[in-house]
Amino acid sequence: MVTLNDYLYSGDTVLRIIQKYSEALKESSIETGNTVDLFHSNFLLRMEELLIHNDFLTSQSQRIRELYKYMTDEYPFLAFTFKGRIKSLIRAEEKFNAYILKIVYEKYKDSKSYPGPSEIKNSIDHFRDLIAYRIVVSMPRCHVADKNEREEAEIKYLYEISDMLPDFLERRGFSVEISTGGAKLESGRLSESVRPYFKDYIENPGAYGYQSLHITLYDNESRSFVEVQLRTKKMDDNAEIGPANHLGYEKRQEKERSRRNAIPLGENIYFDEAYERGMLLQQLDLSKVDVNMFSAVNNSLINDGCGLYRGRLILPFEHLSRFQNDVKY
Repeated sequence: MVTLNDYLYSGDTVLRIIQKYSEALKESSIETGNTVDLFHSNFLLRMEELLIHNDFLTSQSQRIRELYKYMTDEYPFLAFTFKGRIKSLIRAEEKFNAYILKIVYEKYKDSKSYPGPSEIKNSIDHFRDLIAYRIVVSMPRCHVADKNEREEAEIKYLYEISDMLPDFLERRGFSVEISTGGAKLESGRLSESVRPYFKDYIENPGAYGYQSLHITLYDNESRSFVEVQLRTKKMDDNAEIGPANHLGYEKRQEKERSRRNAIPLGENIYFDEAYERGMLLQQLDLSKVDVNMFSAVNNSLINDGCGLYRGRLILPFEHLSRFQNDVKY
């Protein structure tokens, strides 16, 4: 079995690692008849396409920038950031294998049978956030002094922006996708016309208080899926550096171990290999990794210049609220 870890100590670039790993998976699929390895290989080629071809990213970010410009005119009193990123190679590999674990475990739990390659491929096809944009809003104290009122105002404007976002982006070449979250993640605060498109983790918080609004779009120009997340600054802090980040990661590890205990070892090669690949990545000592443009003193002090671990930033925009720099606190 080939793993991503096999290629992380050679000093190669991220692109070269993707190419080598993808080719090895393809060869393994031919030798063993494991068609999921071929799906895996093709998934990596999609990542390579994103990293190599910048023309569509330029077009896409320009159209996203139109939303940013609209918001600067419509909400001059808000401070907000727009960030775009391509998911890191390590996180994409973790998530790809996690999808396999989930579909195999759920089918086994429900029927004591295992999914075939086509069912696994269908599950993998739901991987739609290789490209993601995050909009984070904040109401400065110079406009609303009371903390509770300020938080309420931020959430109010977050839903207001979400209400207009689908139509705004559809007129710029995006198609909005129906949410796969179902009724449990529907929003009571969004207008009925846009409600089916969003996963509302604000009214329905995730593990450890994770809150955000998520919407998936298909970019008809680049023929790629895009996820947009909308949060307040407080929600973003919790997700990126707070309990929702650290404890959520531990919870994912615990869930995968419990799934491993439920599936008899050796009965399903797709599950066995996905689990082993995921565990190897979780045990990775980043300080010993040798990838061009990446360096790590340890798992906390990391300089990622190539999108191996933290992803590749493709759109940084920041709007400062009008007057906020003129006020003495």
